[in-house]
Amino acid sequence: MKVLLVFAHPERRSLNGALRDVAVAELEAQGHEVRVTDLYAEGWKSEVDRADFPNWPRDEGLRVGTASKKSFEAGNLTDDVKAEIEKLLWADTLILQFPLWWYTMPAILKGWVDRVYAYGFAYGVGEHSDRRWGERFGEGTLAGKRAMLIVTAGGWEEHYSARGINGPIEDLLFPINHGILYYPGYDVLPSFVVYQVDRFQPADFERVAEQLRGRMQTLETSGPIPYRRQNFGDYLIPGMTLRPGLGEPEARGFALHVDAGTAE
Repeated sequence: MKVLLVFAHPERRSLNGALRDVAVAELEAQGHEVRVTDLYAEGWKSEVDRADFPNWPRDEGLRVGTASKKSFEAGNLTDDVKAEIEKLLWADTLILQFPLWWYTMPAILKGWVDRVYAYGFAYGVGEHSDRRWGERFGEGTLAGKRAMLIVTAGGWEEHYSARGINGPIEDLLFPINHGILYYPGYDVLPSFVVYQVDRFQPADFERVAEQLRGRMQTLETSGPIPYRRQNFGDYLIPGMTLRPGLGEPEARGFALHVDAGTAE
């Protein structure tokens, strides 16, 4: 299996850096081929601006979606973006690794998504009609591939529970898992989340490292989160609302978009 790990932490000697080494070493020990994109080390440009679309007319207001579409179709995306797209097409599995900052991913990783997920590549693909609304949420360019998150958080696990002050971790990560990974077609595996990282001791690291090795050993076989597929009957098209009776009355919010009946 070919694995791309996109790493978003400014300190290579951090706990995140150590966990990255554990994940890569275990994957390679299992015979997988691994590539790493280290966003901070590579000085990744996170903001989308005119520099991303050098052929866009100077006297015309920048329309990012249109510019992205035209640049992708013409092969005029910048070299750094084209390199990351090539890696995504190469990889069977994508891992995004980051610390949870202010309830989401670091800005540099969001910027990687903003720039690499070009129109015509990650979105804006497929037929749009009264039967289908594009190839997304279970279909798309990256369908058939796997993806997962490795996330560190300073708070306690209880803080991210169903009744925790921060809200359920599944809800906080839903925009990433569902909106960034599932949207272009990935089968999304449950996230590997490490809590209370600011209080870690050597024994804590060894325990978590062993758990992470276990997750890397089952990367090919673990069942994905059973998100509902868009074009296969669960949603009304083109309104894109869940059909009456599905997920109710027990489910609310993000949980509506997980088919609990197929969960393992």
